[in-house]
Amino acid sequence: MNAGYTDLAKMIDHALLVPSLTWDELEAGCRLALAYDVASVCIMPHALARCAQLLAGSTVRASTTIGFPPGGQTTAAKVAEARRALADGGEELDRVVNISRVLSDHWAYVRDDVRAVTEEVHGAGKTIKVIFENCYLDDGRKRRLCEIAGDLGCDWVKTSTGFGSGGATEADVALMRRHAAPHVQVKAAGGIRDLDGLLRMRDLGCTRCGSSRTREILDELNVRLGRPAIDPGAPAGPAGGYCAARSQT
Repeated sequence: MNAGYTDLAKMIDHALLVPSLTWDELEAGCRLALAYDVASVCIMPHALARCAQLLAGSTVRASTTIGFPPGGQTTAAKVAEARRALADGGEELDRVVNISRVLSDHWAYVRDDVRAVTEEVHGAGKTIKVIFENCYLDDGRKRRLCEIAGDLGCDWVKTSTGFGSGGATEADVALMRRHAAPHVQVKAAGGIRDLDGLLRMRDLGCTRCGSSRTREILDELNVRLGRPAIDPGAPAGPAGGYCAARSQT
């Protein structure tokens, strides 16, 4: 393992997207992310303003989701979500493509939908991740989405929401890294539950991984590096997606 603590911690977007998380658990999750000095906290939109307040002055970014998780919201609704998120202090926005339109090969619609939110976010000087939800797509459509994201100058392409029927796979990450433009980074999400999983995704070209298992991953990293344990000062809250067995973004 040829990476230090910061290199790997700054790959993690700490996910706080379980609908049943309480306010106390959301705040504890933000404090955990601060203690472990990860890349960002990806939190439910209603808690983004508080998240940004808690992270202010740190190197941990406040992020949230747009059109999440189904992607079927209208473009106008996604743009409105993005504007609200930016006003609430969002620095990175993870937005879902319209999966129905992708599967229908309505590529002009898909491109316009991605463009509208990207222009809103980039106009505010912030960054955007485009979520494909790969478990529903064939490889040809994944490649086409990579091309669209590259043409529109998106910052990341992302495998999944973590709430579909499947999360990140090594094959999908390799495909996305191969077909995404050099300026587009790759984020893996869904099912990354341990340090070895994070390392595999890094080796495939990911620069970010979304996980609710941040504490477990980075505690194991500290053990392997012989570093002291980190005390986040508060419990992290439950992991998982809509059910305990499913990891989210």
